[in-house]
Order: sequence, then structure tokens, then C-alpha cells
Amino acid sequence: MEINVKTIKFDATEKLQEFIQKKVGKLEKFCDNIRKVEVSLKVVKPETALNKQAAITVSLPGEELYADKVCNTFEEAIQETLAALEKQLQKYKEKQAAK
Repeated sequence: MEINVKTIKFDATEKLQEFIQKKVGKLEKFCDNIRKVEVSLKVVKPETALNKQAAITVSLPGEELYADKVCNTFEEAIQETLAALEKQLQKYKEKQAAK
């Protein structure tokens, strides 16, 4: 599984990069045919709270899953986005099993 992290208008720390790799890697538990994961991080309106946005796209054979969340920290946004994707992956697997 290939994981690409893209940051918009800022540089992610090494610690944040490692956090993303570790958390996104756990998606393989839910579905083993994930080809690629795109993680996009950006700061929305820097002066406000709830300004860290994480958007994640998961590429599967014949389908793409997408989720994004805005939170106080990137770590929190990533965790919430991954929780949404885990639900989508479970539905995807159920659909595949029904075929």
C-alpha cells in the first residue's frame, strides 16, 4: 500500500508524518486490497479554532473512498477521518462479499 502525504502551505513535522504513516497503515486490517492512500493536510483560516483539515482518499480496485474532517489538531482530524473511512471500508467489503 502506497501512502502519499501532501501538505498545503505548511511543512509537516517528522512526528506528524510518522503518526500519519502509523495510523493510515492500520487501514490494511479492514481491507487488504488498498492500492494507494492520499492524505492531504491544510490549515483553514489560521486565526480560528477548528482550523486543521485532513482529507484522505483511499484507492481500491474499481472504487475510491473519501473523507475529510476539520478539528483543532491534525492528529485529531486524521483520527476522525480514518474512523469515517473505516465505516466506508466495512460497507465496501460487505458489498464485495455479496457479489
